[in-house]
Amino acid sequence: MPAPDDDELDRLAQALGERLLATRHMLVTAESCTGGWIAKCMTDVAGSSAWFDCGMAAYSYEAKQALLGVRPQTLEAYGAVSRETVVEMVSGALVHSGASVAVAVTGIAGPGGGSADKPVGTVWIGWKRRGGYAKAELFHFDGDRDAVRRQTVAAALRGVDGLLC
Repeated sequence: MPAPDDDELDRLAQALGERLLATRHMLVTAESCTGGWIAKCMTDVAGSSAWFDCGMAAYSYEAKQALLGVRPQTLEAYGAVSRETVVEMVSGALVHSGASVAVAVTGIAGPGGGSADKPVGTVWIGWKRRGGYAKAELFHFDGDRDAVRRQTVAAALRGVDGLLC
């Protein structure tokens, strides 16, 4: 499947914004490998202040700990690209914001940084509603850095929409 283009990301963000508004939810993003791209897509939509609370781009271990409350022990034991880390990221995003719905992403966009266990294109995405349980899913995206990041943004947005059902 080809990486989504800007028009597709815009359509996903517009539809999700309408859905968030209709369900009276506010969204927070916690992003590592996308560096704030999910938040950018959402705030490109006019009127997003009605349903977008904030976005946190937490790339380093230190930022994940300070901004999102990810425990050092989690990062040491499992690494930044793990189910455990993305669950703590998505939970921390809700704790540190006024939002009711959160999405978090962490992964290896490339071109370097991959390993046999976690090759380039490995991405964990987590979603959570305030008061609920976190859902986390592992993805393996193909392509260059831009393609991996685009696919991550699209999957993250689709997952938020699914969470609102």
